[in-house]
Amino acid sequence: MLKRLLTGICYLAVLIGFFLLKIFVHRLFFDALVLAFTVLGTYEMLRAFGEKIAPSQKITVGAFAPAIVLTYALCDEFVYAYAPQITFVVFIEGAAILFGMLVFSHERTGLESTGYAATCYLYPSAFLLVLSACNHLPVYSELAILFVFAVCPFADSLALVFGMLFGKKLPAKMAPSVSPNKTLIGGFGGLVGGALGAICIFFAYYGIAGTLEMKWGNLAFFVFLGILTAAFAEFGDLAESAIKRKLGIKDMGKLLPGHGGVLDRIDSTLYASLIVCFVFVLRIMTTG
Repeated sequence: MLKRLLTGICYLAVLIGFFLLKIFVHRLFFDALVLAFTVLGTYEMLRAFGEKIAPSQKITVGAFAPAIVLTYALCDEFVYAYAPQITFVVFIEGAAILFGMLVFSHERTGLESTGYAATCYLYPSAFLLVLSACNHLPVYSELAILFVFAVCPFADSLALVFGMLFGKKLPAKMAPSVSPNKTLIGGFGGLVGGALGAICIFFAYYGIAGTLEMKWGNLAFFVFLGILTAAFAEFGDLAESAIKRKLGIKDMGKLLPGHGGVLDRIDSTLYASLIVCFVFVLRIMTTG
């Protein structure tokens, strides 16, 4: 328990540090954190699949997964309008090489190993690419990052509390074959936690900006997005649990004492970033 607490504090300190660097120095510092997550998370995935993936496929995935995140961050910073196109081309190049190995390494690769390699190529890099997109939003980027990283702990905490308090009386499971300990009432608690986390972000963000009296109309939006973010975060946790169950492992790694690997720590944030980025892009398109 002490190891888990200390690791959690260190992880939080890292997040806060890079978030402050983004605000006061340059947003590429936060991209550097996303890139680190990509490198470590991809390594954990490749390690978890082990010999099911050929060495040449591992090298390709290990090179191109971080490359797509790095390409987007640098191109959006320096090339502007062509960042999505260039990033997409780099992504397809990686996929093309994986399929090309069926020709040039026909004896050592197969459709099954290619599918496993493609899974490691997409998860977590494609999700973290969306987190980098949150960092590069023309407006609301700080809010988007806060929603991804602040709502998830609230959702996790309230899900645990609701599960402990009401789990025995309401034992219905969310996904019994994937994560037997997660109950529907715990999931509901996670949604409550998402709403509470969003309310805290609302008061902190607009309170610091000094415009709280003019922003009450946004409170409903914050609560709505907080609930959606919590729902996606809970599903992200279940999705990784399903991967681990298929692979027959408990944790993705051992880098973070008490937590497992990097992916065990950020699994919920990967899915949370999808809905947060989507909603804020819609808001920018409709209201500016």
